[in-house]
Amino acid sequence: MSENDAELIRANLEVVAPRAGELTSHFYALLFLREPSLRELFPPAMDTQRDRLVQALVRIVGDLENAEALSGYLGRLGRDHRKFDVLAEHYTLVGECLVAALARYSGDTWNQAVADAWGRAYTAAAGLMTGAADLDAAVNPAHWAGEIVAHERPADDIAVVTVRPDAHYPYRAGQYATVETPWWPRVWRAYSIANAPDGNGLLTFHVRAVPAGWVSNALVRKARVGDRVKLGPAQGEMVVDHRQVHPVLCVAGGTGLAPLRAIVEEIAYVGSDRFVDVFYGASTHSGLYGLDDLLRLAQRVSWLKVRPAVDDVALAGISGAIADVLAEYGPFYGCDAYLSGPPEMVLESSRVLRRLGLPAEQIHHDPVTLGFGVPPSAAAEAPRGRDSRERANAY
Repeated sequence: MSENDAELIRANLEVVAPRAGELTSHFYALLFLREPSLRELFPPAMDTQRDRLVQALVRIVGDLENAEALSGYLGRLGRDHRKFDVLAEHYTLVGECLVAALARYSGDTWNQAVADAWGRAYTAAAGLMTGAADLDAAVNPAHWAGEIVAHERPADDIAVVTVRPDAHYPYRAGQYATVETPWWPRVWRAYSIANAPDGNGLLTFHVRAVPAGWVSNALVRKARVGDRVKLGPAQGEMVVDHRQVHPVLCVAGGTGLAPLRAIVEEIAYVGSDRFVDVFYGASTHSGLYGLDDLLRLAQRVSWLKVRPAVDDVALAGISGAIADVLAEYGPFYGCDAYLSGPPEMVLESSRVLRRLGLPAEQIHHDPVTLGFGVPPSAAAEAPRGRDSRERANAY
C-alpha cells in the first residue's frame, strides 16, 4: 500500500470514529439487504459482532505499514472465516457495503481519492484472506467436531472442559481455539487450550462463566460429558521458541493460566533445561484453582518455580496484585515473558517488565484493538485478555 493511501485511510477512520456504532449497523443492514441469505452466517444478536468489525478495522489500519504483521493477521482471519461457510464471492459484496457505509458517515470529507484508497486496501486484504483460505482448504477441514469427555467444576463459575476432536487437531501450546456449542448455533467464542499436544489428542479448556456470556455459561453450567461441540482452527502467536535458552517467565491471572500451563507442559515434554518462573495471581484465593497441580509439578522438577499471589492475602510471604509482585521480585531482563489473563493485568505487567529492562520483543501476549480512534502505538501494546474475553463471528 502506498503511503498516500495509508494516510487517507487513517484520516478517514478518525472522521468516522465518533459514529462507529451507526456505521457498523448501517454496514450490516446494507449487507443483509443486498444478500439476505448471509444473515444465516451470523449470530442472532449482533451487538458483539459490530464491535468485532470495528476492532478488525482498527487492527488492519494500525498495521498498514507493517506488511508482515498485516499479511499474517489477514491470513489467519481468512483461514478462520472458513468455519462460517464464507465463500470467495461474498468478499466483493462485503467490500461494496463497507465502502458505502464509510461514505455515508464521512460527510464532506469523502471524495474519490478516499474511496479509491479504501477500495485498493480492501481488495488487497480480501485477496490475502481468500488465498489463505484456499491453501488451508487443501489440508484442513473448515471446522472440527468433538465430544466432551470430561467436565469438572473447580469453582462455582469455572469449568475445566476436555474435548476429544473427531480428527487430528493441529496446534501449539499457548494457542487458543474458537468453540461453538449446540445451545448457541453460529455463536463462536475463543478459549485457550490448557494442555500441550500429546499422544491422546485431547484438548482441555478452562472456562469462566461471565455475565451475559452465552457460550461461557453454557459450557460451565449446561455442558455434560457426551455433548458435542465444534472447534475452529487454532490461533495465536504466544508460542515458545525452543531454540532459545533464556529463562521463561509466565504471568497468569485467573483462567489466563490455561495457555501458560500448556507452555509449561510443552517445555517439560521437550526436555529443555530452561528455568521457568510462574507468577499466578487472582483477586481471591478461589481464583487460584490450578495452583495445586503447578505446585506438585514444581516439587518434582528443579527447573520450575511457582509464585502465587492474591490481592489481599499473603501466600508464602507474597501478597498484592500480580503486577506489584512482579515489580517487587524483578528484574527479569534476561528472560522470555509470556502473559495471559485479564486485559488490565496483562497490560500493567507488560509495563512493569519494560520498566525493569525487558525488551518489548521478549514480552509475549496476544494483542487487542482498543477501539476506533486509538493510536496504533497504544493498540499494539494492549493485551487481549483470554480468561473472560469472548471473540466474534464472521466479518
